[in-house]
Amino acid sequence: MSIELVTILLFGSMVLLLALGLPVAFTLGGIGVIFIVFLWDISALPAVALDIFGKMTNFILVAIPLFIFMANVLERSGVADDAYEMMYRWFGPLRGGLAVGTVIICTIFAAMSGISAAATVSMGLIAVPSMLKRGYEKELVMGSVQAGGALGVLIPPSIIMIVLALFGQLSVGKLFAGGMIPGLILSSLFIIYILIRSFLQPNLAPALPSEMRSSWRDKLTSLRAVILPVLLIVAVLGSILAGMATPSEAAGIGTFGSIICAAVYGRLNWRMFKEACDQTIRLSAMVMWIIFGACCLSVAYIAVGADELIGKVLLGLPGGRWGPLIIMVFIWVILGCFLDNFGILAITTPVFFPVVRTLGFDPLWFGILYVLTIETSYLTPPFGFNLFFMRGITPFIKRETGIDISMGDIYRSIVPFVGIQLVALVLVMVFPQLALWLPSVVFGTK
Repeated sequence: MSIELVTILLFGSMVLLLALGLPVAFTLGGIGVIFIVFLWDISALPAVALDIFGKMTNFILVAIPLFIFMANVLERSGVADDAYEMMYRWFGPLRGGLAVGTVIICTIFAAMSGISAAATVSMGLIAVPSMLKRGYEKELVMGSVQAGGALGVLIPPSIIMIVLALFGQLSVGKLFAGGMIPGLILSSLFIIYILIRSFLQPNLAPALPSEMRSSWRDKLTSLRAVILPVLLIVAVLGSILAGMATPSEAAGIGTFGSIICAAVYGRLNWRMFKEACDQTIRLSAMVMWIIFGACCLSVAYIAVGADELIGKVLLGLPGGRWGPLIIMVFIWVILGCFLDNFGILAITTPVFFPVVRTLGFDPLWFGILYVLTIETSYLTPPFGFNLFFMRGITPFIKRETGIDISMGDIYRSIVPFVGIQLVALVLVMVFPQLALWLPSVVFGTK
């Protein structure tokens, strides 16, 4: 059987099964095992087990459940409530100030948690009703929460970066450093957009009336809400960037710090701890099974040479070395509308990274491009995660405000923010040092 036909059958069956709604992990793993047995025989399966065992024993994977647990504890600790109260006092007098404060809180949460769900759900429950009650336009409100929540994918410690480092043979520490400046740029672009639009359309996000504004004493007192979050960020990211701890060790520090935060806020109890552990087990198991399924698929199509075929096709595209790069990014954008981000990583990384290295691009920079592109998948219909997170809390929002939010409202709310994400992606493509400068300074490498 020719490589071309195997490639068509391999990826065709994968697309079909995913379209039928089968879980990503079992689709990847099942197809990989079936093709290995069909093309060779059952005696070839130990090669899959060896590959999976090699991934399982990688110490970096320890960081995944620890960061997920940290995010779950922080989500239940009350940090978001106090942080929003602080932003309410400081930014409420500005037009669009509450939306700006929400993006800032999401940025802080991203630097503490590493996943999108924590900030999106927390701010959806806290900030959305507050802004709607004060006359903010609902699409701006929902868009700012969903876009801010997606920053957890890009700003370290990012779970997706850990998995990317495993498959792309990259340094987790360098990926974390590389994502910081693009993440802050993207957060700043969101804030600039909100401020400009609120200035041009005052009724869209009105400032708080003077009688509802806080005194300077209250504002200064409220700053204590960010003391613990800042200390936690410094402990986790600072220990990594200073070379004092590996990402896995820093994850342990962050986990301990999140428990202290919950205790300080009086939320640490057996029920909260049990819920955080339960959610951590579920999410960690999902990530691990996708990794194992991806190992099965990669062994199958690398063994038949499908990766070489796709690589040759990409390298043969017009446009010099930029042509294949733009096509790969475009493929990510399209796949992001329909697939899980870990699934996209598992499918494309074994093929795209060798091509990037052949073209002479920096794989670290390409990895940051991947994370930036995948961040858009959290907002793009029909299967963006943050869209469903927001839809899941709309009944609560209606009970609190009496305002009904439809799926169409949610889809419309993310349009300008997806455009901003694509602008940030282009900026990092045109100016690679936005992603490469900090890793070179911190780690002393090119």
